[in-house]
Amino acid sequence: MTTKNQTLKHFLSVSVLSLFIISCGTKKTIAKKDTWKEMQEIIQSVKIPVFANKKYDITNYGAKADGVFDNTKSFKEAIETCSKNGGGIVVVPAGKYFTGPIHLESNVNLHFEDGVEILFSTNPKDYPIVHTSFEGTELMNYSPLIYAYKKQNVAVTGKAKLNGQSSSVNWWPWCGAGSYGWKKGAPSQSDPLNRPRLVDMAEEGISVEKRIFGEGHYIRPNFIEFFECTDVLLKDVTIVDVPFWVIHPIKSTNVTIDGVTVRSHGPNNDGCDPEYSKNVIIKNCIFDTGDDCIAIKAGRDADGRRVAIKSENIVVQNCTMFDGHGGVTIGSEISAGVSNVYVENCIMNSPNLDVAIRLKTNSRRGALIENFYVRNIEIGQVREAILKVDMFYNVHGNQTGNFIPRIENISLENVKVKNAGKYSILAKGYKESPIKNITFKNVTIEKVATPFSIENVTNLNFINSFINGVPMKNPNN
Repeated sequence: MTTKNQTLKHFLSVSVLSLFIISCGTKKTIAKKDTWKEMQEIIQSVKIPVFANKKYDITNYGAKADGVFDNTKSFKEAIETCSKNGGGIVVVPAGKYFTGPIHLESNVNLHFEDGVEILFSTNPKDYPIVHTSFEGTELMNYSPLIYAYKKQNVAVTGKAKLNGQSSSVNWWPWCGAGSYGWKKGAPSQSDPLNRPRLVDMAEEGISVEKRIFGEGHYIRPNFIEFFECTDVLLKDVTIVDVPFWVIHPIKSTNVTIDGVTVRSHGPNNDGCDPEYSKNVIIKNCIFDTGDDCIAIKAGRDADGRRVAIKSENIVVQNCTMFDGHGGVTIGSEISAGVSNVYVENCIMNSPNLDVAIRLKTNSRRGALIENFYVRNIEIGQVREAILKVDMFYNVHGNQTGNFIPRIENISLENVKVKNAGKYSILAKGYKESPIKNITFKNVTIEKVATPFSIENVTNLNFINSFINGVPMKNPNN
């Protein structure tokens, strides 16, 4: 017969055991994750496209490599025939090919042989209106110069020069800046019925198919855009002189950008802008740009919140950054959020590179940026800062709103810097939403004007790090 005392002892022992199990489980869930193992798991999960061994030579579809003949129809017919026949490789032999937009199809590798240069038309009338995006807002606008819409298993490969032929006499003046050829009285994207109207339409909830722009609105097209695609490869090409953003995977999954060189110093000439995208690998690339080298995006304001797809699992490896506003950047079009960015084994060096690692948002953008990990980076020279984290990024007028952003978990490890410019760290958060958890581990900065300038930052940690030859101590935060 069981006594009351025995029952009580049994209850207490079970309770203690249960608490122990719960405690152990809790410890397991909050245990520090292996950041770089997770990066390797992401890399291993990304599927590289595979294509049927069937070749379609573009010259068999009427293409001429004289730099003058319009090959738009030849590209279209070769690509569509290849796709309809189950896919394969559309081959472009050596030579100069003039063309309008190139639209890709599923299961097709558009492959350029050595010695190819593609000259893209600078006549806006050659570019049909398609579903695309401009600075984080979806719209109907001029087709990107190379465009894949809702395709699977698609690639552009080969050591070709892809020449957007943009300059101060075409495309670039539309930005409205005199330094890019705009003259007072000329139309631009900043006119009330152009870019400002697009932003207003998104805020008003007007559907994308009714946001029709194109002719008369001066909104420049992206160069190469993979829109809602799966299993994408862009490899070995060199891209120069484009109208707007250079490489733009949007709403895409499993994207590999490998061995690509971008040299384009036009307005908003970001090198690569993954947006609303997951599992993106950017490796072995060179960026020399007129804006951010790599800028991870997630939609602007109301449009980003409407789409609500965060960008996540972005890996940057073995890349070199020269000119640009930032080396690897998050934002400012960031309203759906960004998680899990890994940067390793990169080189950044230019007096015209403003910031090495840059995060930018504001209270109109909002969102959560979390888990940005950097290691094994060599930096020769930057102009402003090694790490800049700005929750008050302000362009295009008033950028204040009711969507207070959050930024958490930034780590730089094994970083060597010769000249950091003005600051090692320049970070400004909100009192009600401070920037949380910045770690510098094994970071050596030989020269910088000011070690750091921070406002509303909690848990800034220096571990075995030296600035101007002085070992850094953790501030009271």
